[in-house]
Amino acid sequence: MFDCGRIAIIGGGSWATAIAKIVVGHTHHIGWYMRRDDRIDDFRRLSHNPAYLTSVHFNINEIYFSSDINKIIQAYDTLVFVTPSPYLKNHLRKLKTRIKDKFIVTAIKGIVPDENLVCSEYFHQVYDVPYENLACIGGPSHAEEVALERLSYLTVGCVDEDKARAFTQVLTSDFIKTKTSNDVLGIEYSSVLKNVYAIAAGICSGLKYGDNFLAVLMANAVQEMQRFLNTIHPAPRNVYDSVYLGDLLVTGYSNFSRNRVFGTMIGKGYSVKSAQIEMEMIAEGFFGTKCMKEINRHLHVNMPILDAVYNILYERISPQIEIKLLTDSFR
Repeated sequence: MFDCGRIAIIGGGSWATAIAKIVVGHTHHIGWYMRRDDRIDDFRRLSHNPAYLTSVHFNINEIYFSSDINKIIQAYDTLVFVTPSPYLKNHLRKLKTRIKDKFIVTAIKGIVPDENLVCSEYFHQVYDVPYENLACIGGPSHAEEVALERLSYLTVGCVDEDKARAFTQVLTSDFIKTKTSNDVLGIEYSSVLKNVYAIAAGICSGLKYGDNFLAVLMANAVQEMQRFLNTIHPAPRNVYDSVYLGDLLVTGYSNFSRNRVFGTMIGKGYSVKSAQIEMEMIAEGFFGTKCMKEINRHLHVNMPILDAVYNILYERISPQIEIKLLTDSFR
């Protein structure tokens, strides 16, 4: 069976912290790249991430920290990327070390802006990482609930099933159940779209639409997602599996969802800029909306929810007007 070897986490946010907690519980050693030395110093002193999930404590002796991404990449075999997608390119620009022979796992539920590529495609096209060395983590999994050890279900996608199974072994625990899939692109694109649909759900909530309509919105969203996935990457898949529908539902309904919170602020009348400033965290769906709209200009899939969110965020169409038009298109 494939051996994941020494595992490193790339990123310092809440989801990176949650994944680090899971992995180090199995391996008792991880590398951890964080961009800021002051955060690393505070982490070592406090034994927890000073900025995210501060209740999660670590044995610092089990972690090798570095703000030098090249040191981490040289020393570790499996690299778990958990940075916000808009920042991925900037981190990778510092690379002086080849990564094509590493096992790359992306836990980034977003798309690379300007490139309009999901993360596995970006690693493959720009850094020549073969598909069999690329995996993704998907599924309904708020970092806050993972930190509280509430039961969560994760799916590891990889075209090499042996490698997918091997990585599930470092995730599975009393509170994490895992399974594998070979639908890497489907998982990644659905992770981008569910953020867009969570923004739509938030906008509707901000406009005082109720749970009845939200259920209709989510029902239409999963159909829209299925149309898109079947067009961009036809493959055997059940879109009602937890990695697709489950992730959509938790992101659309939960108050832990920063995309839903962002959408709610827009629905209440905040400008995009003021909502972003007040949140102080990245809403991946803001960037994902523009990327998916540009991708769909070539595919021509019927995606009225995506179009509505794009019009509100980028064309500055009134949320009241745009959502009213959307409600008229639903049945």
